[in-house]
Amino acid sequence: MANAFYKVPQPVNEPILNYRSGSPERKALKEALAAYKKEALDLPMYINGEWVSTDNKVAIHPPHEKKHVLAHFSKGGSDHVNAAIDAALAAQPAWERMPWQDRAAVFLKAADLISGPYRARMNAATMLGQSKNVYQAEIDCVAELADFLRFNVQYMTEIYQQQPNSSPTVWNRMEYRPLEGFVFAITPFNFTAIAGNLPAAPAMMGNVVVWKPAETQIFAAKLVMEIFHEAGLPAGVINLIYTDGPMAGDIVFSHADFAGLHFTGSTKVFQALWSMVGKNISKYRSYPRIVGETGGKDFVVAHPSADAVQVAVGLARGAFEYQGQKCSAASRAYLPESLWPAIKEKLVADLATFKMGTVEDFSNFINAVIDERSFDKISSYLAQAKKDDGVEIVAGGNCDKSEGYFVEPTVLLVKDPHYRTMEEEIFGPVLTIYVYPDAEFDTMLEQVDSTSPYALTGSIFARERSVINYVTDKLSNAAGNFYINDKPTGAVVGQQPFGGARGSGTNDKAGSVLNLYRWISPRTIKENFVTPKDYRYPFLEEA
Repeated sequence: MANAFYKVPQPVNEPILNYRSGSPERKALKEALAAYKKEALDLPMYINGEWVSTDNKVAIHPPHEKKHVLAHFSKGGSDHVNAAIDAALAAQPAWERMPWQDRAAVFLKAADLISGPYRARMNAATMLGQSKNVYQAEIDCVAELADFLRFNVQYMTEIYQQQPNSSPTVWNRMEYRPLEGFVFAITPFNFTAIAGNLPAAPAMMGNVVVWKPAETQIFAAKLVMEIFHEAGLPAGVINLIYTDGPMAGDIVFSHADFAGLHFTGSTKVFQALWSMVGKNISKYRSYPRIVGETGGKDFVVAHPSADAVQVAVGLARGAFEYQGQKCSAASRAYLPESLWPAIKEKLVADLATFKMGTVEDFSNFINAVIDERSFDKISSYLAQAKKDDGVEIVAGGNCDKSEGYFVEPTVLLVKDPHYRTMEEEIFGPVLTIYVYPDAEFDTMLEQVDSTSPYALTGSIFARERSVINYVTDKLSNAAGNFYINDKPTGAVVGQQPFGGARGSGTNDKAGSVLNLYRWISPRTIKENFVTPKDYRYPFLEEA
């Protein structure tokens, strides 16, 4: 029987491997890529600890090689949604009563599996399924996901250690219960780490979960579920389903035991889900927790005192890594007239060296956007930009979907700071630049803050400290993650907890203790050791 206060392993950020030519990690990854390409896999759902297949098979194609069939997943229906909910609720009593250290051990083991024996397969699955180059995959599906699991264990212990004070003859305690019911996790295509963390974080705190990943991320999601299974996660705690979103939502959000939503995706979808929860609020056993990270129209502001080369590199990386398909990607920039020529020269020169193509060629910096719908949306913006007055295509602008969904990294220069690509989320490799007169810096800051409904990430490049302080204060509500002399992407667990407000979500900061607080329902316990035997208080005594 456990009778000690256990100290968990001190979390440290997972080192990122280099994959240099001739390195053992590069060799292992090449072998994993070849193995996945050799034979199309069958990807069943995972319900109540069992792999569940259906006759409705849907093909998965690498976005950069759309003719190749990578796998088929089993499309589920309403019966599978109900089965997943039933399995979760059946698993809840035993899971929530399991000692916290045993829950922690499951996810600590999963982290070590991800960063150890599964590392090459995790990278290969993310690279092929989501068209990420090796570096973008490594920082996502290995380093960040392992960090989420390890740091969340540490945060869990910090929560449990928070206990109230006690007065004489009384012992006060705080119990951190999971939510009463099940959590619905809806995860996006662009980060395998997010796909793993959204169901894992509530589960770590004793909750049970129904997990629906984006169809374009299922190839890696199934592998994450395999790892959770191998790590010893009990049946029913996390149930992985591949079903139609609206159909699943109708069932989940009408269920009396719906207890929480953990979501990353579009603002429009999140608002629709929140509305659905609101309409059904009287049906629920408890008020559900709603946690969401949604859209962004992330900005870079350069002051005339900034270093032009640093700005150009920040834009190249911040806007175009992973084809701009990061909710944090730089998509609008405000640059001073005095620096624009130098920034333009460096930025255009760097973009000219970008190679674009398959992820299997490690020299390619740019790969494909996720699917045809995304390609068509991005290409429509570019087609319109070519027609519109006041828009100059500084670099890129071309698209090709004959072999895969390839969009050139594109830089637009606009005369109107409210042109549509300065305001609307595109979610692709398109950066729009507005050049402002140096003397109008303050006016331009007002535009930065008011142009977009989002408030996810943003950055300021400047040398002068007074300017940095001024902008940091002026744009205090414009970004939940604010960067100084750096690109607005690349948040690291335990270093820059991630999330934004306004139209960008509930700002519950994945990668910090704040997120885990959302998945608990505390209970205060007071125990009186000397119980009163007379109702009378001293003030009742006669003079």
